Amino acid sequence: MAFKLPELGFDYDALEPYIDAQTMEIHHSKHHAGYLKKFNAAIEGTELEEMKPSDIFAEVSKYNDAVRNNGGGFFNHALFWKFLTPNAHENLDKDLADAITKYFGSLENLKEEFSNAAATQFGSGWAWLLKKDDGELVVTSSPNQDNPLMDIAPIKGTPILCIDVWEHAYYLKYQNKRPDYIQAFWKVVNWDKVAELYHK
Repeated sequence: MAFKLPELGFDYDALEPYIDAQTMEIHHSKHHAGYLKKFNAAIEGTELEEMKPSDIFAEVSKYNDAVRNNGGGFFNHALFWKFLTPNAHENLDKDLADAITKYFGSLENLKEEFSNAAATQFGSGWAWLLKKDDGELVVTSSPNQDNPLMDIAPIKGTPILCIDVWEHAYYLKYQNKRPDYIQAFWKVVNWDKVAELYHK
């Protein structure tokens, strides 16, 4: 059973001016679709075809780089799209807001720590807000297409927010100004989805 490219749930130009339509179209229809095609090819005819990505990642060190890199690329992007919305607001779910206050002091402190993790991730990669098994919220980052569900991750947990800091995510509009892209990201974050995953 091959994995499929998820719909965005909004038009490519819906996040303007923060994320431009051309970047969204190329990112989704070319980059994400490319990872998907290579991931499906890497698992074709194996037992991995019947497994959920999270179960594959739990033992990803057993598999080849094509599975790790392209599986991560497929999954990370599918998750990333869910955290973007043209209807962004900061009326946070009370339980999520309380947890953010408990572990970061304030939403602004969380944004600062998350933004710093994204800005200082060397080369290509991702920044993450994780919920650990004991309920603690932590910020981390990962190189390339790795993620915190993988058995090779130094800090593991369930992602409840992420940002793609590969250059393909921002270079057409922001060139080398990654911090400007990260700042713009906060204007389109879907906090309702963050809360939904927090409660899961």
